[in-house]
Amino acid sequence: MNLNSLKPAEGSTTRAGKIVGRGQGTGKGGTATRGHKGAKSRSGYSKKIGFEGGQMPLQRRVPKFGFTNINRKDYAGINLDKLQLLVDNGTVKDTVNLDVLIENRFVGKNDLVKILGGGELKASLKISAHKFSATAKAAIEAAGGEAISL
Repeated sequence: MNLNSLKPAEGSTTRAGKIVGRGQGTGKGGTATRGHKGAKSRSGYSKKIGFEGGQMPLQRRVPKFGFTNINRKDYAGINLDKLQLLVDNGTVKDTVNLDVLIENRFVGKNDLVKILGGGELKASLKISAHKFSATAKAAIEAAGGEAISL
């Protein structure tokens, strides 16, 4: 071992980054690279989402449009082929009501249900729902079933 072969331990001399705010003698004290005054120089500063440097933000520049009806009722639609699938699986035999639909995860417990005429229904079913489309009602009655509105 010679003096010219001495080296510091591996990884002991590299720093993660610039050390700031540790006094005037370091050359990075005082403002700690944040500049003078203004929001960005303060602690706790965080820019609001959508802030554009004081320019009118996009969401305020663009006009509002449209209309939302607060009395609107949304119905969860179920096609006839889904009901036929329940019959084919052996889940239902003759009656389909809200409890059966909730059990099989076709609708949520608070949903309003509308039976739609998509697909084909071969089984004779007694179906209870909030609403029926005209084609669905005709197809259910043609198959020998009954459509009961709640």
